[in-house]
Amino acid sequence: MTKNRSFLIFTSITLLLLIFTSCRSAKYLEADQALVTDIDLIGITNELKEQSSLYISNEIRPNSALNLTMYNIFNTRNGKYKTENIRQVGEAPHILDSSLVELSASQIQSFLTTKGYFNASVNTRIGINRKKAQLDFNANLGNPYFLAKIDYEFQDTVIKRIYEMDVLPSTQIKIGEKYDAAKLLQERERLYIAVKNKGYYDYVRQYMRVGVDTNRMGDQVDLTVQVLSPENDRHRTYKINNVSLVIRPTSDEMKREVKAYHDSSINVDFIDETGRFRLRPISRYMYLRKGQTYSLSNENLSYDRLYEMNGFRSVKINFEKVDSSLLDVKYELIPRALMANQVEGEYTFSSGMSGFNVGNTFSHRNIFGGAELLEVKLRYGVLFDPRLEGNLSQKIFNNDFQVGVNLVVPRLLLPFQISGIGKYGLPRTTFSSSLQLFDQDNTYSNRYLINTLNYSWWQSPNLQHSYTPIVLEYRVGKFNDNFKENLIKEGYNLYVESNDREYFGLGSQYAVTWNAPQLLKLENFSFIRGSLDLSGNILGAVSNAFDFQRNEDNQRMLFNVPYLQYIKGEVDYRLYKHLGGNRQVVFRFNGGLALPYGNNSELLIFEKSFFSGGMNGIRAWQARTLGPGNYNRAGITDENLRLSLRNLDQLGEVKLETNLEYRFRLLNNFLGAKMNGATFVDMGNIWRLREDRFNPNGQFEINKLFSQIAIGTGFGLRFDMDYFIMRLDAGLKVKDPQFVGTDQWVIQKIFDAKDFKQEYYNSNRPDRYNFIQYNFGVGLPF
Repeated sequence: MTKNRSFLIFTSITLLLLIFTSCRSAKYLEADQALVTDIDLIGITNELKEQSSLYISNEIRPNSALNLTMYNIFNTRNGKYKTENIRQVGEAPHILDSSLVELSASQIQSFLTTKGYFNASVNTRIGINRKKAQLDFNANLGNPYFLAKIDYEFQDTVIKRIYEMDVLPSTQIKIGEKYDAAKLLQERERLYIAVKNKGYYDYVRQYMRVGVDTNRMGDQVDLTVQVLSPENDRHRTYKINNVSLVIRPTSDEMKREVKAYHDSSINVDFIDETGRFRLRPISRYMYLRKGQTYSLSNENLSYDRLYEMNGFRSVKINFEKVDSSLLDVKYELIPRALMANQVEGEYTFSSGMSGFNVGNTFSHRNIFGGAELLEVKLRYGVLFDPRLEGNLSQKIFNNDFQVGVNLVVPRLLLPFQISGIGKYGLPRTTFSSSLQLFDQDNTYSNRYLINTLNYSWWQSPNLQHSYTPIVLEYRVGKFNDNFKENLIKEGYNLYVESNDREYFGLGSQYAVTWNAPQLLKLENFSFIRGSLDLSGNILGAVSNAFDFQRNEDNQRMLFNVPYLQYIKGEVDYRLYKHLGGNRQVVFRFNGGLALPYGNNSELLIFEKSFFSGGMNGIRAWQARTLGPGNYNRAGITDENLRLSLRNLDQLGEVKLETNLEYRFRLLNNFLGAKMNGATFVDMGNIWRLREDRFNPNGQFEINKLFSQIAIGTGFGLRFDMDYFIMRLDAGLKVKDPQFVGTDQWVIQKIFDAKDFKQEYYNSNRPDRYNFIQYNFGVGLPF
């Protein structure tokens, strides 16, 4: 606790010093210069304010405090900025430039015009105090203009018919709507795509023009939409003639003399100047084929899938007109480096022990000539205990060796073909195998082998499937005999039963995800992910038919090893509501049920159990410290036993959680990032399916449901760096189900917490009670 407090104080002081230094950075400027420190947009609606701010010149935006401080540290001398030997560190000061201020005002005014405010005007005010400039952009919007009449003029009746069938039914340009130039651009783009998909290869966006007439009375505007034809000609459709694929090496030195050949079954000419690739696996994602009508969507689809194969660093599709109605198509691919190797390492320090982890990943991106990815991963970790006697090798506390092999094939390896399977995303078949060997000095050893076969594919732009028909695993965990005997004598039965076990598993898994691509968008949508995990059904049927032998615990055996039988299902449903601007409300329900039966009906394995708490669940509780049900660890009378069972005794087979979170923007610029805020309420728990001696009062009972629900609330900060989001949440316990009656509402104790915490520590030592739990993570919680 002392170390954590010292670290927090040190971090806070450092941050304050950095900010303080940056606030004084104007002292390095010349007398006639001023540092832009603040910008305000006045008179612009919240809906348009953020977009309007993008038109302010970057050279006069306020600096990132941290970046400016770094620049000042390395590029100042004798109280002034250096004029030579300037280091490219941080960000140079953004000095007031009145010409850029006026240019920005003009750009903001032009943008407001595109949003229907044709009479808008933007004036500026500059305030300077002690070399620091405050810029105000004052907008007088006037009344917005609305669409009164829309006229269409098509020079080609075929194009008109395409517009009426494919564009007009879902148009955003409607009489009575506010004028918005962005919607006109969207309309032009939609027509462009629709026409190009019908074979009109020569069609360009500029054929569509829009005339805007604001001379009407009453803030109304008339539109004239014109779609022209080529001068002295008509729009023409094209069909695909010959198709060829050329794979070129990255340099001429690697080029091989090879002959082209024609695959008559798919009508493709193929030349591989690297001598490493096969045509058929690649041709699956060449969607422009001989005899087809040209389609822009098929062209873009070919680009997307060929890049997704991850075997090519360059993909080009060239077209050559044969006559007025035929196109030759030439695919040109340049492969990525065939092999790669990456070495990683880290030093670890934990509880007075030190050690290291080192790993190596070898990749081959074209192992069988079809851009298949082979990865071989090796990892070794060791932990030393200086308290042990002897030389360095005798001080080894544990060893952890892992090896894994993954083969990713960019297609579904099935005995039958599925047409159109790659239309919405690249399908993949993944073979995976991994082995872990773990040994802890005179205490515990673990051997874990798992092999899987997985298929993943997209059924639609938003619907993804993942099916693992084979999950084959073997695990043996074994305590040292003397150590195990001592544990049992001291009452560590749950610890022993969960870890000292050997099992064999044969099962399958399935998961379906809806709307995953929408998760980072500010829109109204729902997200659903459901998963099902089954193990032992086939083995159970076979064992009944052939009467497998049983062990002393009456478990059926396969190769002298008991096998697992369980079914586990989980669903994650979320509802996202956009409230305008950067405001969003998210509701989430997460529920799951794991049912061990047959061969292991008494105890679900640790890896398949549910837990609650943590940064993505009930955030007021630390991970694995909530539940199950009304379970209170004070029932464990041995303090050392409570310590050893931590994170092991608070697991369950049932999980119910709900979260409600409101997200909003706090600052558009905080140390170079956008700072968002969030308030939330989390509710839920985990339960045991039946009464269990290790978790008294932990079983699920519908009549006690509310008394077994935990409630937490809190506030969070999200720092959006564009490429990733850093998150800090503070969760506050409101209702804690480990207590009884009104004592569950622990929020009433927060202002008189000293006696409560001491009483809890006396009964639950070494556990301490914290009303507030901090969670730091990367990415949003859901």
